[in-house]
Amino acid sequence: MRLGKQRGAALLIVLMVVALVAILASEMGARLQLQVQRASNIKSSNQAYWYAKSAEEYARMSLVTLIEETGDKITLNQPWAQEFEYPMEEGGISVTLEDMQSCFNINALPNANQTNVNGQQPTEAMSAFARLLQLTNEEIPSFTVDTVRDSLADWLDSDDRMRIYGAEDSEYASRAFPYLAANGQMSSQSELRLINGVEAEWLEDLLPQVCVIPGNDQLVINVNTLSEERAPVLAALTGLSLSQASSIIAARPIDGWDDVNTFLAEPDIAALNLQAEQTQWFSVTTEYFILHTKSRYNEATFAMTTVLNAASSGKIAVLRREFGVIK
Repeated sequence: MRLGKQRGAALLIVLMVVALVAILASEMGARLQLQVQRASNIKSSNQAYWYAKSAEEYARMSLVTLIEETGDKITLNQPWAQEFEYPMEEGGISVTLEDMQSCFNINALPNANQTNVNGQQPTEAMSAFARLLQLTNEEIPSFTVDTVRDSLADWLDSDDRMRIYGAEDSEYASRAFPYLAANGQMSSQSELRLINGVEAEWLEDLLPQVCVIPGNDQLVINVNTLSEERAPVLAALTGLSLSQASSIIAARPIDGWDDVNTFLAEPDIAALNLQAEQTQWFSVTTEYFILHTKSRYNEATFAMTTVLNAASSGKIAVLRREFGVIK
């Protein structure tokens, strides 16, 4: 009997060891499979990233060719303006190149015109931005328009003097989650939600009409690349009605206006008697582009946005990159 009990105990021990080994083997197998899948995902993500980078390099080369062949005149009728899709083995690339000078550069708001002596009255550029707000959403109250206009100018300028409807550090520091005014240029459109008076319900209407050009405080719009969707920009800068601005863009020559004077000679534009400062807001060339790239490889997706500076020297510089995941 004692020998039988010993054999039974030994059998239990053996079974426990076998069970433990089986559990360990299963756990090791699961971890190995996870590591293999993780390595595969990393490889796919890296490949999708390099696809996007290759598209960026191709866009830079294309812009160099564009500048060499067309010179200063940039229009929507040129190849760069067409969406580009390139299928590849186990993936593909989708690219859209957009003119950043077909939208209102927010960084130009306080500097596009010399401020008044006391710095309290709105500049021409600030007034144009206020008109843009009203054109994108007619339901925005006039007080809110004035508040956003002055607060945005206060956010961008380098001093701490508060405009009549503006806001500086004292306003933002008193909030539940306090912060300070930047007193400098924006680096992204997302900063707009921090501005005093900005409301989420109409911000989405404004965003397609505005952009942020890094390190640039000039307001220059290429009239040859304005789409009808951005007619509010032309209307805001000139004082035209939205329907008039849309009609001018729709009637634009196929190859665009040859120069700014030809555009300014359009009957509806000439009738406005624009000030000299306002006429300087228009151009037929472009120096800044934004590249939207989406790439796929296996199950991995990657999105990249690149701001490019196409200098007159022919060199294409990358000013900013933003990375994301395709939704």
